[in-house]
Amino acid sequence: MRKTFGAVAVVTALAVAVSGCGSTKDTAGGGGGGGGGGKIGATVPLLTSPFWQAYNNYVPRMAEEAGLDALPTVNADNDTQKQITDINNLLNQGVKGLVVTPLDSAAIVAGLNQAERKGVPVVSVDVAPESGKVAMVVRADNRAYGTKACDVIGEKVPQGKVIQIMGDLASVNGRDRSEAFRECMKTKYPKLQVLEIPADWQAEKAASGLEGLLTANPDVKGIYMQAGGVYLAPTLQALERKNLKFPVGDPRHIVLVSNDGIPQELEAIRNGELDATVSQPADDYAKYGMYWLKKAMAGETFSEGPTDHGSTVVETMPGILEDQLPAPVVTKENVDDDALWGNSL
Repeated sequence: MRKTFGAVAVVTALAVAVSGCGSTKDTAGGGGGGGGGGKIGATVPLLTSPFWQAYNNYVPRMAEEAGLDALPTVNADNDTQKQITDINNLLNQGVKGLVVTPLDSAAIVAGLNQAERKGVPVVSVDVAPESGKVAMVVRADNRAYGTKACDVIGEKVPQGKVIQIMGDLASVNGRDRSEAFRECMKTKYPKLQVLEIPADWQAEKAASGLEGLLTANPDVKGIYMQAGGVYLAPTLQALERKNLKFPVGDPRHIVLVSNDGIPQELEAIRNGELDATVSQPADDYAKYGMYWLKKAMAGETFSEGPTDHGSTVVETMPGILEDQLPAPVVTKENVDDDALWGNSL
């Protein structure tokens, strides 16, 4: 979900393009404010993952519930430069607010700067930018994702090798999950050796990397998939090809933990193929993305502290506030819980 190629060029070129505007706001895009009214735009990073397909479907529904007039969502198609172009196109259409999910936490700053110059508030969903102005980041604690996955595997596997299929490290999400999983294993489960696959949120890279590691390490005891929406299917297929796919409870079973909470993961838990997933709240990402955007468009500003919807706003970086939504671990014990968004589709 987070492209690295050409990111520096994108940032540099677009920074030069917008720097000529000086410090005076460019009002061509219509600006924010207006009591929270006006059309809003939303971007999605890709639509090849069931998670993002679900989020994409929630966006217009949650915008309507919030009383916002949303243009059709724009798919960046896993292309950082396209995402920046898409943001500029939305701004040129006169949107009064934006909800974006950055593909690259550094490259997105160029788009954020352009929105600021036009006076258009931005809410970032799922991924935090490295800098730039956003009214709020709506995101679950991604370091907790890595730690929770580590604990599920560590409690089931006393020693041996485990594989971490990572996301794109150009994204703060990929870095947070990877670092937290690695640190948790080192400090809490030192008898486990972590092998890593940099897969950039791409199923093909996950499949090829896993194929190679399983060939060299047929004694792997656990696998952590940082995005079940793109990594679950290729992982199960690779295990089957290597004759390493056994049901949960079988002593030969390789413990599998993922992130997302999509219906396919919940079904895999019911079928005994997957041990656990950490459910990212796709519905609440859309709901509270619109919630904060409407407030920002009305000119409200925000501070740290508890919210009225069971989460906490924290300052994760100077000037960057994050509404950290809860993300529960799902296992066989709670997989049928109606509160899980994956069970409501």
